[in-house]
Amino acid sequence: YILQLHSNSDKGDGSVKYILTGEGAGTIFIIDDTTGDIHSTKSLDREQKTHYVLHAQAIDRRTNKPLEPESEFIIKVQDINDNAPKFTDGPYIVTVPEMSEMGTSVLQVTATDADDPTYGNSARVVYSILQGQPYFSVDPKTGVIRTALHNMDREAREHYSVVIQAKDMAGQVGGLSGSTTVNITLTDVNDNPPRFPQKHYQLYVPESAQVGSAVGKIKANDADTGSNADMKYTIISGDGSGVFSISTDKETREGIISLKKPLNYEKKKSYTLNIEGANTHLDFRFSHLGPFKDVTMLKIIVGDVDEPPLFTMPSYVMEVYENAKIGTAVGTVTAQDPDAANSLVRYFIDHNTEEDRYFTIDASTGTIKTAKIFDREETPWYNITVAASEIDNPGLVSHVPVGVRILDVNDNPPELAREYDVVVCENAKPGQVIQTITATDKDNSANGARFHFSLDEGLSVNPNFTLRDNEDNTASILTRRRRYSRTTQDTYYLPVLISDGGVPPLSSSSTLTIRVCACERDGQVRTCHAEAFLSSTGLSTGALIAILLCVVILLAIVVLFITLRRSKKEPLIISEEDVRENVVTYDDEGGGEEDTEAFDITALRNPSAAEELKYRRDVRPEVKPVPRHHPSLSLDSIDVQEFIKQRLAEADLDPSVPPYDSLQTYAYEGHRSETGSISSLDSATTHSDQDYNYLGDWGPEFKKLAELYGEIESERTT
Repeated sequence: YILQLHSNSDKGDGSVKYILTGEGAGTIFIIDDTTGDIHSTKSLDREQKTHYVLHAQAIDRRTNKPLEPESEFIIKVQDINDNAPKFTDGPYIVTVPEMSEMGTSVLQVTATDADDPTYGNSARVVYSILQGQPYFSVDPKTGVIRTALHNMDREAREHYSVVIQAKDMAGQVGGLSGSTTVNITLTDVNDNPPRFPQKHYQLYVPESAQVGSAVGKIKANDADTGSNADMKYTIISGDGSGVFSISTDKETREGIISLKKPLNYEKKKSYTLNIEGANTHLDFRFSHLGPFKDVTMLKIIVGDVDEPPLFTMPSYVMEVYENAKIGTAVGTVTAQDPDAANSLVRYFIDHNTEEDRYFTIDASTGTIKTAKIFDREETPWYNITVAASEIDNPGLVSHVPVGVRILDVNDNPPELAREYDVVVCENAKPGQVIQTITATDKDNSANGARFHFSLDEGLSVNPNFTLRDNEDNTASILTRRRRYSRTTQDTYYLPVLISDGGVPPLSSSSTLTIRVCACERDGQVRTCHAEAFLSSTGLSTGALIAILLCVVILLAIVVLFITLRRSKKEPLIISEEDVRENVVTYDDEGGGEEDTEAFDITALRNPSAAEELKYRRDVRPEVKPVPRHHPSLSLDSIDVQEFIKQRLAEADLDPSVPPYDSLQTYAYEGHRSETGSISSLDSATTHSDQDYNYLGDWGPEFKKLAELYGEIESERTT
């Protein structure tokens, strides 16, 4: 039962009917329409809905008309303590530095209660600690967790599990509660200095240890972790500080002891090192717990080892002259046994390379000798490796590099630096320098840096050229006369003698080839004898190429025409009615009386002499007829008509030719003219007394013509 609705119009006779509408009407709330009593049909939860808005009305049961206006009323759900406090974010994981002050805040936890905080104490929560005392405490009202002890040490205990309870009803009896777990970890601080487990250490190192190698390790302990345990090792004193070094391994935090210098048991048998290990990250809040470093002493014992022989020098450089006889001493290497036993040493050469086979060594004295005759110009330097071992212990071997320099002697004569192409112009003047030559010498500068040039004294004086020594290792070739002619002599040979300044001096003879060439006035070479014919025509290289190209094209056209003509074949007789007459025409004009190549004129002059040669004019003969000349034969003895009849009969009866008519034309021009030829072809064979010097005044266009006629005139004069 919740309440009762009542209208003033209700007389109790049941004529009034009550109607309920709104939130939850008919489902959560029902009304007795006669009495107006309202009841709830189910339990109400304030946390789901705090109130309901309803409307009530009284109507006449008979007429269904409202007796009063509709009334609104609100039903509020009253809260009861039916919800316990809850920690929505638990469980918690949190850290706090070790050695923190008491009361240091660690974490604030919060619990929520779904009950109505405005009604009673249902939602009033109080915090308390169920587990974690006496290390931590919690504020009852705020839920802040704090440290409860001074100087909590991580090295003593690192992890803590704290249980916090939240209870409503202000913590009174009957209140509901909830709890959560807080896992607290103490983080490290640098509150522990490093410490060596021992104050004295001893280390054994053999004297054969390699420089730079690690020979031992040492470590100081630190209870801290992470960067708080990082440290650095140093050698602060000791007689071995210059022989050994120490470095820090950041991963293992160990001190690595390395060898800086080689050890020698015979000289020093032990060393002492004072090693310090110190933290690199200090926390000055805990400096009163220091010092944060520690020192220990390390004694290093050097172990005796049988060592290989030791050479007196790390490397040797020796010298020997080239061409020295086999067995010539080059130098001596020396090695000793560094051990106290001082065993005898044996020397030998490692024949690992070809160069090692060019030398020998005395096994007892270490003297190196030559095994071949050397040529400095071929190889100026040799590298060999000499080994030394103890006679008592051949397995212990040491090596030393030996360089042998081959010294130079003057055994190579000088020679021209290169092949010279010497050119002299036809219009050269006396004393003109036409070439500067240099020389080279395979020997070094001490045996041939100064060269002397001269002409061969055993020969007569050269009338054409001379040589001048410039005294700077060069020489100049000069002309001795005014003019040179390619037509007279196009090449000259000049022997040159070259000597060096070595001891003893050496010399050689070389021959220079001098070509005569046509030059411009400024001395630029225009052409030499190899191109005389082409140059005499006055044609340039481009013009010659164009002419050759035209000739090739014409030859190609002729070959193509002959090929097409030979490949064209017509049927001899197509039908009985088609009878062809073929006329073979020769369009050769001939060259006159002197041309005996186109026509065999001999056959016309003497038909009987040509009886034996039966060559057809319409068929190319396989053998070219040899022309025959009978100038003494008279015209009266020639019977041309008889000759033509014989040729006609031969053509009719010859089975080797196709059966078609052939027209052969013979003509006779007669004897040559009594007057003689007027051609200019033979004019070059006669000489004229005309003076052609005036051609040189016509300008550069007639320069070549003037030179040609000038050369002809010079030859005639000679």
